[in-house]
Amino acid sequence: MQRFACTVLTCLVCGLPRAAAAQETIQEILSFLLTTQSIPTDDFVKDTEAADATRDTISRALLVELAALPLGSSSAGFAYRFNPSLGTVERASASFGPFFTERAETIGRGHGEFGVAFRHASFDQLDGKDLRDGTLVTTANRFSDEERPFDVETLSLRLRSSATTVFASYGVTPRLDLGAAVPIVQLRVDGERVDTYRGRVFVQSRASAYATGLGDIALRAKYQVVRQRAGGIAVAADLRLPTGREEDLLGAGDAAVKLFMIGSLEGHRMTGHANVGYTAGGAASETTYGVAGTVAATPRLTLIGELLGRSTAGLGSIAEAAAQHPSLLGVETIRLVADESRTRQAFAIAGIKWNLGRSWLLTTNVLIPMTTGGLTAKVVPTIAVEYAL
Repeated sequence: MQRFACTVLTCLVCGLPRAAAAQETIQEILSFLLTTQSIPTDDFVKDTEAADATRDTISRALLVELAALPLGSSSAGFAYRFNPSLGTVERASASFGPFFTERAETIGRGHGEFGVAFRHASFDQLDGKDLRDGTLVTTANRFSDEERPFDVETLSLRLRSSATTVFASYGVTPRLDLGAAVPIVQLRVDGERVDTYRGRVFVQSRASAYATGLGDIALRAKYQVVRQRAGGIAVAADLRLPTGREEDLLGAGDAAVKLFMIGSLEGHRMTGHANVGYTAGGAASETTYGVAGTVAATPRLTLIGELLGRSTAGLGSIAEAAAQHPSLLGVETIRLVADESRTRQAFAIAGIKWNLGRSWLLTTNVLIPMTTGGLTAKVVPTIAVEYAL
């Protein structure tokens, strides 16, 4: 046990925790927090592999959250259709449409819409493990016949992101819409690594990083294949351009293409919509689905509920794994390890779209995770303002 006593003595003599240098990237800060280890394990290779796997899992999870979910409003609030009996265009639906689940109805030839959306998320769990309360074990040593470690290092992280997105769409033909979304992303990471040796607590390191800049720009094309008064079917494609800085997790670093099918049923006041799609490239490949229902409570107010789901390949999850210490008999070392399993997530969304006056539309909603896989926040609010041309 002399080696462990030396570790504690070093912490007492040094006194101050290590701090990361200024102007480091988000990726470098995560690496720093995961590698400032004081617990002697006598296996540098396994320690490095565990730290890299954990860092990469957190990074991929952040990239998926920032780059894979829809940016702001994905459906035009105002949709128009030519009425041959009247010889003019009219509102195609009493509803202003869903939030993220696309509807089959197009905006209408010669009509356009643009707006600004703001979304904020404070992530507090990774694969069901709390990131904030200091219980995420990174490395630990324990006796084989005891359940609790006698020397354990834990990590606490605060991950906060905000995205301000400017979006626009335009009806090229009665059946074809083109759109774009340009996000400005802000990401902040604050972390602390603590070593607890037989009840005595020593701060190993603290670090913070902040990044802001252009995220991955999204381009969209939607074509309505079947058009009926009671609904329709459409196909759409999203292209995500790698315009965000990958080292600061503002972008995926690779282009991504999403292809999806859209189906809608339109009633007088109530509508239903369903999407299914597949994304290749970007942070990770994934299959997605979305269902939404809307109710036109009044001509100026639409109530909306949605369920989004996705199954992401290679995102992986982290878990604790124990291995025999190479030089100390009767001692096990615990590390975080990551696998490459698919991550399945589901989200519930509720909110409103309110016609403020003439062509102005206010959108507000909250997104709540229904599963514990991946990186999750308790509530993710979004607010947007749209204007129809």
